[in-house]
Amino acid sequence: MATASPQHLLDEVPNTGQQQEHQQQQEFLHSLETVVLTIFLSIIIIMTVFGNLLVMVALCKDRHLRKKKTNYFIVSLAFADLLVAVVVMPFAAIELTTGQWRYGEIFCLVRTSLDVLLTTASILHLCCIALDRYYAICCQPLVYRHKMTPIRVAAMLSGCWLIPTFISFLPIMQSWNAIGIEDIIEERRALTGGSNDTSCVFLVNRPYALICSAVAFYVPLALMVLAYQRIYVTAMTHVRQIETLQRAGSAPVSGTVPIITIRSSTSSDPMEHYRFRTPMGSSHSEHAPIANSRMRVETKAAKTLAVIMGCFCLCWAPFFITNVVDPFIHYSVPWQLWTAWLWLGYINSGLNPFLYAFLNRAFRRAFLVILCCGDERYARKASCSYGHANRACSAASVNGTSMALRLSFLPNRSYSDNGRTILANEHESQDSLGPL
Repeated sequence: MATASPQHLLDEVPNTGQQQEHQQQQEFLHSLETVVLTIFLSIIIIMTVFGNLLVMVALCKDRHLRKKKTNYFIVSLAFADLLVAVVVMPFAAIELTTGQWRYGEIFCLVRTSLDVLLTTASILHLCCIALDRYYAICCQPLVYRHKMTPIRVAAMLSGCWLIPTFISFLPIMQSWNAIGIEDIIEERRALTGGSNDTSCVFLVNRPYALICSAVAFYVPLALMVLAYQRIYVTAMTHVRQIETLQRAGSAPVSGTVPIITIRSSTSSDPMEHYRFRTPMGSSHSEHAPIANSRMRVETKAAKTLAVIMGCFCLCWAPFFITNVVDPFIHYSVPWQLWTAWLWLGYINSGLNPFLYAFLNRAFRRAFLVILCCGDERYARKASCSYGHANRACSAASVNGTSMALRLSFLPNRSYSDNGRTILANEHESQDSLGPL
């Protein structure tokens, strides 16, 4: 019987100590990674809940916000994003940090269905907001009123919630997404945990991947790009028209000069009136032409639309591109990449309140009232400062031609300029085009 030599035993002692030390270091790094990841995911969830909940409370408490049709899309969007943060994100975070699924096969299917339902509903709401703004800005007032009746708004909101059910609960609970790839799913379950009680594997076949991605992302993306492109072109056309009137009014004109009051389309009450009146008199020295105003407006509008579309594409395009490509490359995309793209899409639910509400002056005033425990002084202060700023820059009057434009992103005000009335838009056109 062979026995280990004393020298061999002495050599094994340091090796065992080094292995234990290395193992302790690995455990420490893993624990630190888990703590950092948990804190990061918790911050995302809390910010998403807080932002979307604040949007919903603001609409419930502020009657002025309830008058605008677009805001109903925004609050429904906030509700969908809030459910994403409350129902979907926590379970995804627990599974990511622990590496296990402990809630059974049935709840795995329910969680996955809710994930697809709520994220698709959020994207469809963004599409409806783009279409609403398109009709408000690019169409005549009567066309908008005909298109965006309360019944049609309710129908669009219903569609945002009903359409996702046909690509979520119906096919997932019936396992239509797994037809033809059952062996791959079983193999993936064996690699990750052995049973669906310790892993929640969701793979989709090619038909489901194409149909789901088209309904949830590619079709809404195409509609949003077309709508915002037409909005930008229409807004810039209005800017050029105003610039032409400015230049025409800069030359001395004798007799009567028409005064033009422009009220642009808005999301809630789109009116575009061109009223011509004859002034009693005008003084050329009264009017201060605004240099580079067109460039500033074009740049601001372009940046706003770029931010809206850029955030949407940045958050969701990687996931849906991978979702379409993965079934055609034999499901070889690493799960780490899938997880990163999925959480990037979840982050979009936290960004939506900032893009569609927090950058909107009307919502910001409502937020100040809520966060300051109903102190109306903050709302009045914000309103006064906003009105003062616009009085300085809204009216560009040249030789008797008065214009209230700034892409007509103005509150409801009437200003007097030596007997001539400058009317501004009833609603902030910021709310029409976006958070400008």
